Amino acid sequence: MEPPIYYSRAEFIETDTGNKVSRRATIAGPQNIILGGKTIISSGAIIRGDLRRSGPGHAVVISLGRYCVVGEGCVMRPPYKTYRGAFNYYPMKVGDFVHIGAGSVVEAATIGNHVVIGRNCIIGKFTIIKDCAKIADNTVIPPNTVIPALSLFAGSPGHFIEDLPESTQDIVEIQTKQVCRVSSYSTLPFLIECHA
Repeated sequence: MEPPIYYSRAEFIETDTGNKVSRRATIAGPQNIILGGKTIISSGAIIRGDLRRSGPGHAVVISLGRYCVVGEGCVMRPPYKTYRGAFNYYPMKVGDFVHIGAGSVVEAATIGNHVVIGRNCIIGKFTIIKDCAKIADNTVIPPNTVIPALSLFAGSPGHFIEDLPESTQDIVEIQTKQVCRVSSYSTLPFLIECHA
């Protein structure tokens, strides 16, 4: 486990639902992004909520669940494709207890619950990552890949390495809650522990 990293409360904006967004993060189109609560958006992260389909009824572009951590310098943008001659963006749904490591680029369609994506990963367009999966550092997942539940993927291109134990869900949940815990009564810098 890596040593804890301390951040100043002045660096983050905290919402009513406990989300913490770095003042140095870029949130484009915030009206099209849903944060479930207790989510941390780190410094330098870019979330592209402005990339959406035109027309009514397509408001939510990126939806993040509870206790998610978006690492420093991450880029999250919705997947896109040309269909019947029309270029369109499609929504991205991220479950609860998801940790995305620093420097990763994510264009997945769906990321399940209790998922850990390592540092400097590239998650291709329309990738589906099932619950309790882990992506190792520096992995490149090609577009349209389906990552099964309880599996570890690594490499470039990313490939199956091993099955993960059923305790993965509990382990990821505990680690992510530790990352997201903050004492609301303290004026001291709060603790964000980074686990990959």
